[in-house]
Amino acid sequence: MGKKRIIQKNDLATGLDDQGGRSAAIKPASPSKKTSEARVYILSTYNNTVISITDPKGNVLMSSSAGTLGFSGTKKGTPYAATKVAEFLSEKAKAVSIKTLNIKIKGVGAGRDAALRSFATQGFEINSIRDTTPIPHNGPKPSKPRRV
Repeated sequence: MGKKRIIQKNDLATGLDDQGGRSAAIKPASPSKKTSEARVYILSTYNNTVISITDPKGNVLMSSSAGTLGFSGTKKGTPYAATKVAEFLSEKAKAVSIKTLNIKIKGVGAGRDAALRSFATQGFEINSIRDTTPIPHNGPKPSKPRRV
């Protein structure tokens, strides 16, 4: 038979796995990238919630999703999972001394409002909130009439 795979547990608070290596849950920001202002992109779909924090130029400092925090299946699209993702990233943002946020929300999922409320209750100064969900204006061309 083949090799048996060993599942490694990640420590989400430190971002280290059992051997001391980095896990996929955190993309750490280097100390040279410390800024007091950042952009937060919240992508909320029916199946997942993905949040990215970038500097004002658009370079990603850290990002996470409900799946990287251990939620699976239909639980990833819930408001609770979105709240946990936002709390996780807000702790990391405070460690990098981010104080003000510009938030952009995209998608129609259940986690969009929950993630926004979570960032608001963490003590950040929120400059702007924009909804960038794409809206179809006319839709596709209708099909030809059927010939019988």
